[in-house]
Amino acid sequence: MANLVIFGAGDMARMAHHYFTHDSPHDVVGFVVDRQYRRGDQFLGLPLSDWEDAPATYPPSEFIMFVAVGYTRMNGARQEKYMAAKAAGYRLASYVSSNCRYLSSTPPGDNCMIFEDNTIQPFVTIGNNVTLWSGGVIAHDSVIEDHCFLAPRVAVAGHVRIGARSFIGINATVINSVTIAAQTLVGAGALIVKDTTAKGVYLSAPARLFKKSSDEVEP
Repeated sequence: MANLVIFGAGDMARMAHHYFTHDSPHDVVGFVVDRQYRRGDQFLGLPLSDWEDAPATYPPSEFIMFVAVGYTRMNGARQEKYMAAKAAGYRLASYVSSNCRYLSSTPPGDNCMIFEDNTIQPFVTIGNNVTLWSGGVIAHDSVIEDHCFLAPRVAVAGHVRIGARSFIGINATVINSVTIAAQTLVGAGALIVKDTTAKGVYLSAPARLFKKSSDEVEP
C-alpha cells in the first residue's frame, strides 16, 4: 500500500479516486491542480491543494501520484502533467482493474488506467500514460505507445502498433498489422484497414434520419 495523490479535480479524477479506492492497495489522500484552476479546498471530501505546492505538501519520497487528465489536445495536456510529475520526482501509479483479463507477461507502463472488461492478450506491450476504457480487446503482439487514449469497446487486432498520443473512439476497430501513426484521431465506430498518417483524422459515416417514421417500418 502507498499513499496516493491524484492530479486533477474533474471527471477523470473522480473515476480514478473510485477505482483506486475500491480496487487497489493504494490509499488516496488528496488531490492537486494548477493554482489557477483550484476552486475550494476539498474535492470528494479530501484536501485539494495547489500543484505548485505539491512537493512540499506531498513529498515524492513519501507519496506516489496519478495524473487523472483526459484526452484534451490529443492527450497533450495529460502528457505535459505526466512529464511535470516525473520531473518533480514522483513515482506514478498505474491501475489495472481486477476485472480485466491481462494476459501479457509485460506489465503496462506508469500512469496507465485500464478499466474493467478489457482483454489484453499475450505479447501485448502498453507504454506509459495510456488509458484503456472499458470493454476493449487488444490482441496478441500489438503495441500501444505512450500517452494514448482508447475509448470503450475498441477492438485492436494482432500485430497492430498505435502511435503516441493517438485517440481511438468508442467501438472503433483496427484490423491486423496496421500501424496507427502518432497523434491519429480515429472516430467512433470507424474501421481502420490500412496504415494512417500522422495527425490524420479518420471518421465513420454518422447515422442518417430515414424518411419514414418508426411506426411505418418493422425493426
